Amino acid sequence: MTASTLLPIGEVVERTGVAASALRFYESEGLIESERSSGGQRRYHRDMLRRVAFVKVAQRVGLSLEDIREAFSMLPRGRTPSKADWARLSRAWRPRLDEQIAVLEALRDQLDSCIGCGCLSLRRCALYNPDDRARLLGHGPRYLLGDSPEAGGVGVPGEV
Repeated sequence: MTASTLLPIGEVVERTGVAASALRFYESEGLIESERSSGGQRRYHRDMLRRVAFVKVAQRVGLSLEDIREAFSMLPRGRTPSKADWARLSRAWRPRLDEQIAVLEALRDQLDSCIGCGCLSLRRCALYNPDDRARLLGHGPRYLLGDSPEAGGVGVPGEV
């Protein structure tokens, strides 16, 4: 690739909507790469635009930088990833995304009532939790995370 086809950091910022400081951070984390001009300025190959877009989307759905780094390790070095490369990478994330979707749907559907946190803030609710027995199931919103009130003798929702 000739120097004229490499993108300066300002153009990458403009095209991706990612701040220059974030690009430098992604580079320090090994998520993207650049070359240096004779004046020491960063220059990016066009395929870095797709990697930056991927990082933005992955972060938006809650994936960590380590998850992203691991995914990028599945991509080829020395050539622009193909459609098949990206498809293989995205297939690996499907189960995790499906799980996140299920949790978000459960939260949406239960948002107008107790989400099973065991706080005892309501005397009666759809997820009644006498004596804070949901705590025996673990930390966090146990019913939202998939535990049933019947597990561990917690009781049946709506029963008093």
